[in-house]
Amino acid sequence: MGRFVEGADRSQVTFLPECLDDWVGDDNPVHVIDAFVEALDLGSLGFDGAAPKATGRPSYHPSILLKLYVYGYLNRVQSSRRLEREAGRNVEVMWLLGRLAPDHKTIADFRKDNGAAIRKVCARFVALCRAMGLLQGTSVAVDGSKFKAVNNRDRNFTHAKMARRMAQIEESVDRYLRQLDSADRQEPSDTILTRTARLKEKIERLKREMTRLQGLDAMMREMPDQQISLTDPDAYRCPAGQLLPYHFTSVEHGMELRRYWSTASCLACQIKSQCTTGKERRITRWEHEHLVEDVQQRLDANPDAMRQRRETVEHPFGTIKARMGATHFLMKRLPNVACEMALHVLAYNLTRVMNIIGRKQLIEAIRAA
Repeated sequence: MGRFVEGADRSQVTFLPECLDDWVGDDNPVHVIDAFVEALDLGSLGFDGAAPKATGRPSYHPSILLKLYVYGYLNRVQSSRRLEREAGRNVEVMWLLGRLAPDHKTIADFRKDNGAAIRKVCARFVALCRAMGLLQGTSVAVDGSKFKAVNNRDRNFTHAKMARRMAQIEESVDRYLRQLDSADRQEPSDTILTRTARLKEKIERLKREMTRLQGLDAMMREMPDQQISLTDPDAYRCPAGQLLPYHFTSVEHGMELRRYWSTASCLACQIKSQCTTGKERRITRWEHEHLVEDVQQRLDANPDAMRQRRETVEHPFGTIKARMGATHFLMKRLPNVACEMALHVLAYNLTRVMNIIGRKQLIEAIRAA
């Protein structure tokens, strides 16, 4: 190959170090992950399997899988299958897990079943930063951001999706009816009777689904944006605890006003005289009115708040999105998405703190806490 740096012969026998510590330096971030997770009381945080059962096949300790996830999100590896591969080929992960290599199903189930506990881990690291004096606590900045998530097709609707779904149901009903007619023309038997009963059950279920979609379609046509999401509740709650659901939207002076009222009778309510003079409590609100009021109050109290907010919170969101790589969450349902977001935030905070005070100092602070 000429005068170049040449690699080792793949067939040459070598003497690799017997100790994994020889492959992982003292300033490697895996030392921080190991110290932080080992300092946690996983049982009190609510992790499943923190206390082993007396019988059955032994399971992985939650600390093993938590370390793997923190390492993965710290290094932009979020998929359970990719984490499984890293456990079998990555020397840092081998050191961190003690050469354990859980399969991808075990890895994925851990994140799915321990979402609330993982969010508490993120809160514990914030508390650690506060104890170390890294958080002043003089101000709190909040910002909004858009993240792409996976949504169930039956929880979000538009006119086009509603039309396609109804057409699919009608096609399925017609197919089942043809199969039912064919079964009726055959000689009666136990198999035919079972098949006929199953087809009738499917047809009835599809008819109920069609009725539900027709009701949702009527609700959707009343929405200002002509779409409806069943994961987002749209209601107020009165002082007595009764729900005031949204009914319709009207436009007055160019503003969209949303109308809410209770379907329950307020006549027997003990605090009715303090709440309303009508038969039921009604609320009329501009869709953005509460946001405007809150922002105005904060700006009046602190005119420089907007500049401080931009400097404080907008950059972390941009960094977290860049670290996500795929730009979307891997899991469905809001609690699971919140779990993923907590892991991203924890990875971001770990990176920031290690860059500020150093890895060895952070390890000492974790052990001292």
